[in-house]
Amino acid sequence: MADDDEKALLLRFRIGQRIHAAGNPQRTGTVRYVGPVDGHAGEWVGVDWDDGEGKHDGDVNGVRYFSARGERSASLVRAKNLSAGISLIDALCTRYRSDTTTTKEEEDEMYVHSMSNKRVQIQLVGKHKVEEKLKRLDEICSMSTAYLGVSSVGSSHEITALVPKLKELDLTGNLLSKWQDITSICKALPALEVLNLTRNSLEDDIDVAELSLLCRIRVLVLNNCGVTWEQVEKLKPSLESIEELHLMANNLQSIVPSPPPTKFVEGFDSLHLLSLEDNFIDDWDEVVKLCHLRSLEQLHLNNNNLKRIYYPANPASLDSTKIDSRCDRAFKNLKCLLLGSNQIEDLASIDSLNFFPNLLDVRLSGNPIDDPAKGGVPRFALIARLGKIKILNGSEVTSRERRESEIRYVRLVMAKMQAENLAEIEQLHPRFSELKLLHGIDDEKPATGTAGPQKMSAGLLCITLKCVGPSMGEKLPLTKKLPPNTTVGRLKALCESFFKLKGIRPRLFIQEEVCYIVYKLIYITLFCYLWA
Repeated sequence: MADDDEKALLLRFRIGQRIHAAGNPQRTGTVRYVGPVDGHAGEWVGVDWDDGEGKHDGDVNGVRYFSARGERSASLVRAKNLSAGISLIDALCTRYRSDTTTTKEEEDEMYVHSMSNKRVQIQLVGKHKVEEKLKRLDEICSMSTAYLGVSSVGSSHEITALVPKLKELDLTGNLLSKWQDITSICKALPALEVLNLTRNSLEDDIDVAELSLLCRIRVLVLNNCGVTWEQVEKLKPSLESIEELHLMANNLQSIVPSPPPTKFVEGFDSLHLLSLEDNFIDDWDEVVKLCHLRSLEQLHLNNNNLKRIYYPANPASLDSTKIDSRCDRAFKNLKCLLLGSNQIEDLASIDSLNFFPNLLDVRLSGNPIDDPAKGGVPRFALIARLGKIKILNGSEVTSRERRESEIRYVRLVMAKMQAENLAEIEQLHPRFSELKLLHGIDDEKPATGTAGPQKMSAGLLCITLKCVGPSMGEKLPLTKKLPPNTTVGRLKALCESFFKLKGIRPRLFIQEEVCYIVYKLIYITLFCYLWA
């Protein structure tokens, strides 16, 4: 009888099937072998685990049963220790129709200890509202069956009757592998607009004729699904309404437009956001193939291997042997470009961002160019070089920060003009003349006779101090030059000395009227309010 049960279990598994460990839906893998193992009785299932935590690579005691992805990502398991998953309808009922009523005994056990070690009963706020809502599944618009081991759809009619108004469905970390199942889900959920298939290993079995049911999907998440760009091209005709397409962590290295003679990706007329983060794209020429997506506003390329970027409509940077120079409307609606954690290290790539006609939001953090310790430039220099950017590295660039950054940048460049050729300065700093004119900064003659130690005053801060107190009124202001390393405590002590204050503790308040860096002199106004 035990042998019959084992055989019945084995019939549930096939090579290439997605499974999870019994009792642990989050530990998923792929069946790579079903059969006997030398030296061991019975039948075994060879699994290549997604988390890479196995015992071998498919070779056991010198016998190769299958080849796994990693050196220790595979193991041989009894069928009873694996699960082939459940249907979507069962998962929905498990998560949303299970009896959530708690008994009095269970409620009595829900407590925490106070500071005086007394039991304080926990009350679940809104519990009855949640229970009432779950009784009306036909009104729910958003659901999640993440990590429940969903491997099939089940009855489409039952799903439609259970959740007819469902618009958002999260299927993260399940066992779905066939696009036929995905189209069946779309058929069963006529109102579905947002579909998250993250961590479902999808096969390349796309039947274009059946994909028409995807036409209502606005947001499609295919992160870590093993999807190739060739599959994306097959999906494209069916994604008529797609606005967001997420393709993170799919090991993508190239973008291959279809049909083959085509150099640029066409279609996707309603696509606003495309995420290609955590892939292996190392050539900006691949990204340029997306430049004709006319509605694209956000392009996420964090955590790739890009070393340089350029704007394809800029003849100076365009390699016509690789990309068609007719790209005269490249990225015309792109507003947000995320390039964090790549390998960008040249200023020419930064300057090229000014050619994107509507670019306002850029992320460069995690690149060598953004790290002064690695030869990069500080934030103020990036702001000055990027004339239209409103958000840099997730932080708003205010009008004040831009003005101060640009003035500081111009002063820095002018200081270098003593030693470098003016034409070279213009080439290395394309916005220098523009910013100099914009802020009305006059040319300054380079200092002569600078050989040897500079005067101490060249590195001092010019501070204006005003002393105001309720019992003494306002004293005449004093202007002093102090070292930049003066501490707040030292400044308080100096205030007591300057204004002859005895037995009174000063409180310092800073008012920045204008803060320019001009040859290491900072002009700041300080107010000193006195309190007895």
